[in-house]
Amino acid sequence: MTPEHTASEMHPSRWGDPAAATALPEATRGLVELALGVRDTPAASAVTLPAPSIDAAILDDFRRLLGDEHVLTEDDVRRLRTRGKSTPDLLKQRIGDLSDAPDAVVRPGSHDDVQAVIELAVRHHVALVPFGGGTSVTGGLVARREGFAGVLSLDLVRMKAAREVDTVSMTAVLEPGLRGPEAEALLAEHGLMLGHYPQSFQFASIGGFAATRSSGQSSAGYGRFDSMVVGLTVATPQGTLELGSAPANAAGPDLRELVLGSEGAFGVITAVKVRVKKVPAEKVYEAWQFASFAEGSDAMRHLAQNGLLPTVLRLSDENETAINLSSQDNVGGESVGGCLMIVGHEGASIAGRRALVTEALTSLGGTPAGEERGRAWAEGRFHAPYLRDSMLDVGVLVETLETATFWSNRDRLYTAVRDALSESLGEKSLVLCHISHVYETGCSLYFTVAAPQADDPLAQWDLAKQKASQAMIDAGATITHHHAVGTDHKPWLAQEIGPVGVSILRSVKAGLDPSGVLNPGVLIP
Repeated sequence: MTPEHTASEMHPSRWGDPAAATALPEATRGLVELALGVRDTPAASAVTLPAPSIDAAILDDFRRLLGDEHVLTEDDVRRLRTRGKSTPDLLKQRIGDLSDAPDAVVRPGSHDDVQAVIELAVRHHVALVPFGGGTSVTGGLVARREGFAGVLSLDLVRMKAAREVDTVSMTAVLEPGLRGPEAEALLAEHGLMLGHYPQSFQFASIGGFAATRSSGQSSAGYGRFDSMVVGLTVATPQGTLELGSAPANAAGPDLRELVLGSEGAFGVITAVKVRVKKVPAEKVYEAWQFASFAEGSDAMRHLAQNGLLPTVLRLSDENETAINLSSQDNVGGESVGGCLMIVGHEGASIAGRRALVTEALTSLGGTPAGEERGRAWAEGRFHAPYLRDSMLDVGVLVETLETATFWSNRDRLYTAVRDALSESLGEKSLVLCHISHVYETGCSLYFTVAAPQADDPLAQWDLAKQKASQAMIDAGATITHHHAVGTDHKPWLAQEIGPVGVSILRSVKAGLDPSGVLNPGVLIP
């Protein structure tokens, strides 16, 4: 099975659907001007890509392998495969800096094609950058060019089939190029779903979900993507790796964990076997109000540690509740005061679980705020990145970063990262935070910042990112909960896992990819 309609390409210098790009509404622009100032900073209209530097004879070999129509060197195609969608990525695109553009885009149609492309890349010493949806926000699509005969974007867009749907075992085998909505549409034909909805859901791919250890907004109920993966097929320079012959085993270390989060540095994922669920008959999203972020966080911990997690559980701190950057229509809107929690219930019959959660939240100081705000969140859950572009248009730097820690360390981490961001970005900056992924033992903290752009916004954000990242490590937390490592997080990954951990990663890289052609410069410190 393949999707009837192919997902559209994203905007070359903005997030998402080009048709959805919009200027700030006038009322919102006025509020932003009052809080942060406004300075129109339009993106460059004329952009020139560097010419491909790869030898034409090498490209001819790839054409003979895949066909002329699947080896593309046109500027518009190469531009759309240049970098990801972090704010630094967008800032570079906006000023016309496309120095990281691949020399060509190759589009294999099968596992065997991918294996053959890798073997040809090794022969010619050409770097390969696996590409799914292009939604990386940590420099995961920027390969090191030095020492290679060229850089190719290995676009998996042709690999969009649901190869197998097993309604007895409740599993499905999905190809890596499927975007989130395409995968859900194919599963829905069987009354099934994944339930994985990161903010990048509309454009990110199945392969990308696995390669970055993605976590979705319904993780409280359905789990992270890596917990959904029961099997993988991977093409490597050493041959094919097949993983996952049973739901669980004791056959040594779980090699699936070696591939999950590997960002294409160890191999190219060509199939993902996932757990699936029945499409829920009922869905209800509601809002709750807590007096403080600490009080709301404690309530989340209580639910997690007492087996009462709903499907969606999200808590905004006081600043995010007041500013509410999650929806263009609500920026600067009426504050509910305190902290807003979104609770979502999905299932065949939700009444019993909803009653237990309601009783618990009420006893822990929560006040019901109705379903209207919950529905508004659900309807606008994928809109925030569009707002970021609109803010960049008026000279406001907006970016996000995230981390995770154990419950007992939550307050220390929250304060350390918030202070590092505020101090580095200045007194006019806004620092917002929410918790949207929780566990019995801890939670993630997801920060959003907004600040007037400096003359050099790239340097401005680089300093803030460095300070915040070091604050995470110094507080004993992780450098990333679900955004992966890419190139941006490598210095702090080395601190997080230590010299022995770095040695292990380097050894695996050397064993699987001794010539180093797979996404060079990414992940491995």
